[in-house]
Amino acid sequence: MAHMAQAIRMALHYGEENLELKNVFGEDVGPPLGGAFTVTQGIKTSWNSPLDERGIVGAAIGLGLAGCRSVAEIQFCDYIYNTIDLLKLGGMQSWTSNGDWNLPVTIMTPVGAGIRGSIYHSHSFDAMMTHIPGWKIVMPSTPLDAYGLLLACMKDENPTMFLMPKALLRVRGTEQIPGEPELTPEGEKELKAMIDMPILGSEAQKTWKPKWPKLTDYTVEIGKAKISREGEHVTVVTYGRHVLIANEVADRLKEEGISVEVIDLRTLMPYDWATVSASIGKTKRVIFVNEDTEVTNFGEHLYRRAVDEFFYSLESKPRLLAGAYVPGIGLADALEAASVPQAYDIENAIRETVAEKA
Repeated sequence: MAHMAQAIRMALHYGEENLELKNVFGEDVGPPLGGAFTVTQGIKTSWNSPLDERGIVGAAIGLGLAGCRSVAEIQFCDYIYNTIDLLKLGGMQSWTSNGDWNLPVTIMTPVGAGIRGSIYHSHSFDAMMTHIPGWKIVMPSTPLDAYGLLLACMKDENPTMFLMPKALLRVRGTEQIPGEPELTPEGEKELKAMIDMPILGSEAQKTWKPKWPKLTDYTVEIGKAKISREGEHVTVVTYGRHVLIANEVADRLKEEGISVEVIDLRTLMPYDWATVSASIGKTKRVIFVNEDTEVTNFGEHLYRRAVDEFFYSLESKPRLLAGAYVPGIGLADALEAASVPQAYDIENAIRETVAEKA
């Protein structure tokens, strides 16, 4: 019953033991903290960088061009925007060299609202990142997918962006990561004792070393979506923390006879249009959901493609639910709830879409 932060930690350990991962670095990534969300606790190749996002991304690109595989963390995606030109250069390497130059680097950063982080720690990066060609971009919604997608990123010879939904980092999974203890309360305690560092500053913390489970390979294919709920009446396409929210809504509406198919994209680039297309062809209705700002949203691209390909067969207009186009997300609960789609927004959109006739 690992939560997502533990799953990421275990994937990084597997990477340094089996995938030639040589450097894991970023602000507070190394000892003693192990990252703002503890996803790098106990990783022996981890080290602390200066508070310099451009330095972090630039170092990752330099290491990658030298053939040294690394995972670099930007502590919050809100602070990655001043590295856009470097990300653009990183994405160009293979293309401009006709495949001669590889860049085996993964950048990971927490994204999204849901933890009351206010204006500096609540924003998203998926729309902006999808505007930068050359990167493979993933965002998990479960601990098992986090483990499998991060392994896939670390195996890739070209740049990958691993977006961590911060609201899910302490959410426990229902699927067993290969090698972790059994999915029981006792297994949960055992895993915590093995890989969670004691309280920072305690005597136990000073001598702590992780005792890693015998982890094995489990790779989620980059570019492959997952049908999280099967349904007949409407398709909801989403990713990250909104997968869990959409699943809850789908389960509740199923009791009323409204059948909702929920697709977890998992990969934003290259995305799995075949799975999305097959679902839209079946349900004849589609809603795209994410929490990035609605203007030039990644969901708008998917919306346009759905209209292009299914205009004459759709039984209701497609819908996009996305974050409000505001400069920042407020600290107050009501302001955050108004800024990004909530369960009731998804439920209302589903009801309206199913009731509408083209």
